Amino acid sequence: MNGYNPTIVEEGLGALAIAASIVSSPIIRPWYSKWGATKSEVSISLPGDDLVPNPVLESTRAITIQTSTANVWPWLVQLGQGRGGLYSYQRLENLIGCDIHNADHILPEFQDLNIGDKVRLGPEGYPAFDVVDIKPERSLVLIGITPGVSMPTTWVWSFLLNPIDESSTRMILRSRLNCESSLGNTIIWRVFTDPISFNMERKMLQGIKARAESLVENQ
Repeated sequence: MNGYNPTIVEEGLGALAIAASIVSSPIIRPWYSKWGATKSEVSISLPGDDLVPNPVLESTRAITIQTSTANVWPWLVQLGQGRGGLYSYQRLENLIGCDIHNADHILPEFQDLNIGDKVRLGPEGYPAFDVVDIKPERSLVLIGITPGVSMPTTWVWSFLLNPIDESSTRMILRSRLNCESSLGNTIIWRVFTDPISFNMERKMLQGIKARAESLVENQ
């Protein structure tokens, strides 16, 4: 099987897109916070919403994948550093030491994910999520909490697979974040992290789509 491999050109364009998003974020955020999602997808309740009931930042993004939920799920469940990767801009992530290696095939050793397991964005010491809810071929909820401050930063990633029919799937990703109100947090999260996350999450969704569809094409 010939797996999906993003090119260096894609990575370069990704870097340019991130820079442009940071500069234009105040203007384009209403668009990119709902990238790919319908009005109903933005408004529906997703598993994990209750973990951050009053988010400071929220986004709902979605993509259509031309294969069944059963074919999408293996790519999602092996998500993470030291596992299947993040399916995003690998070279850009590794510039900041994330040590990401994106898989272009399903890894059987990472298909067993359970509540309490960690999904890392980098090596030990880098941000990581805990699995708090998982329903095979349907939904995955991850929560990341930064300890050691008066009001921890809580970040929830909720993934939902909605079957359209037997051969197509809507994949929805919701991000909800809460943190202490301060100038520093505003700069970190709203000015920089938010537009960067948009580009990385969009590429992740596109990466899962490309891999899942490529696998079906090569079967």
